Amino acid sequence: MSARLSAGDVQAALSSLPGWSEREGALVRTVKLPSFPLALAAVVAVGATAQAMNHHPDIDIRYRTLTFNLSSHDVGGISARDVALAQEITKILGADLGSKPPD
Repeated sequence: MSARLSAGDVQAALSSLPGWSEREGALVRTVKLPSFPLALAAVVAVGATAQAMNHHPDIDIRYRTLTFNLSSHDVGGISARDVALAQEITKILGADLGSKPPD
């Protein structure tokens, strides 16, 4: 079990997570993909990674806009598991999917 990260630790982690922010005790990132099929491909890739890590994000799908919300319910906030999953999601989104911040 991971421990809840301090506010300082969260801010330090965010410095290496482009596009991510802290909102209400969670790491959050919203991206827009070039097409709906690419958005779904990103969700499938993130799902496979999350399953392998045994740590599952909340994902909101709005056509080609995805919002990822990561928090560890067992610690009541952000843990090292959330940071690790955010790093993996960042890699997936940068893997020729053409993601960009929403308009």
